Amino acid sequence: MPIIDYHCHLSPEDIANDRKFQNLTNIWLEGDHYKWRAMRTNGIAEEYCTGAADDYAKFEKWAQTVPYTMRNPLYHWTHMELKRPFGIEKVLKPETAREIYDAATDMLQSDEYSVRGILKKMNVEIICTTDDPVDSLEHHQKIKTDDFGLKVLPTFRADKAMAIEDAGFLAYLQKLEQASGVSISSFQGLQDALKQRHDFFHAQGCRLSDHGLETIYAENYTDEEINAIFSKALQKQALSSEEVLKFKSAMLVFLALMDHSKNWTQQFHLGALRNNNTRMMRELGPDTGFDSIGDFDVARPLSKFMDKLDNSNQLAKTILYNLNPSQNELYATMIGNFNDGSTPGKVQYGSAWWFLDQKDGMERQMNALSNMGLLSRFVGMLTDSRSFLSYPRHEYFRRILCNMLGNDVESGQLPASELDWIGQMVENICYNNAKNFFNF
Repeated sequence: MPIIDYHCHLSPEDIANDRKFQNLTNIWLEGDHYKWRAMRTNGIAEEYCTGAADDYAKFEKWAQTVPYTMRNPLYHWTHMELKRPFGIEKVLKPETAREIYDAATDMLQSDEYSVRGILKKMNVEIICTTDDPVDSLEHHQKIKTDDFGLKVLPTFRADKAMAIEDAGFLAYLQKLEQASGVSISSFQGLQDALKQRHDFFHAQGCRLSDHGLETIYAENYTDEEINAIFSKALQKQALSSEEVLKFKSAMLVFLALMDHSKNWTQQFHLGALRNNNTRMMRELGPDTGFDSIGDFDVARPLSKFMDKLDNSNQLAKTILYNLNPSQNELYATMIGNFNDGSTPGKVQYGSAWWFLDQKDGMERQMNALSNMGLLSRFVGMLTDSRSFLSYPRHEYFRRILCNMLGNDVESGQLPASELDWIGQMVENICYNNAKNFFNF
């Protein structure tokens, strides 16, 4: 079945320019913090992860690491990504490294293995990238003009507009002013600028927003308080932690109301403890493999936030992703509080995310959803990836889903007489539900 990848971090510029990667290292190891993390754990120096070592030397160190990843999902992904799209079925290890590297690199020189060629080969139908409100979306526009048979749509992620405590907040506001053409001298100005960008994103086909947060912020606040807090920030006055939380709470509600007004789907990725290693953050920056699972309080603020929106009948379609697996049932039951019959699966418990995006994590997420809700209405898998070779993760998910249901039939927990319906359920989860849920 085709793939709808409704959340990823692929480069729209690479798709617009139909990038051809020079070699297997460029397409496979560039920006892949999963692999870097494993290599560091295996005693590989940073020079071969994010450093200046030559491309084949980096690949060689990855090939040395692969045998040590057995029982880590990287071992499965690595060999699935070699098989599809390259057709390479050999196990990657030091003895096969050169042969595999040369074979894949040779293929990458052909048009069939350009970025667009790979996406077509993997039967990808729709991609939703992750974009900041200040982004020009010029690459999305070029892709749309080219019309190569695949939709590449933006996603509105306004995390930086909420990060009032960050040192770069005022510099970000200047970028937002330039992008929107709206002066930001008050909180109303910030709202007007974001609304202008929200409208622009909608015109470019955007139908989802996303938030990457430790937890949901749901403090009580008044408009007067938020205006005063924003004015203090503009004047570079120090804010208390309480003021920061009030501002974030107000911003979340404002953004959620905009999403509802356009019938978008809002996504919340909750629970990551980011940038734990100060030294490596200083040397390499964020998103380089130094994040982990947090244990933030989420139940009451999440309930309060969603209830506030639902109380005025302004809760948009929503997908909630948790990173802490101890909270699976919490999330799986929370969604039932706000499913109101207006849309099948209006509030979704999202696919296993990040550290949980592996066989055990997927099974636990789907079992929690099955036990507490309707697995049959689940919108299914997404890659959440920065790599164009990550599309076998959809196959991985589909195999795990089929294995779960097949085992249930075999054990008598589901009736063998209903195989047609079970097959339809699989197709729905893998493709049809997402196709019908999002207004692409």
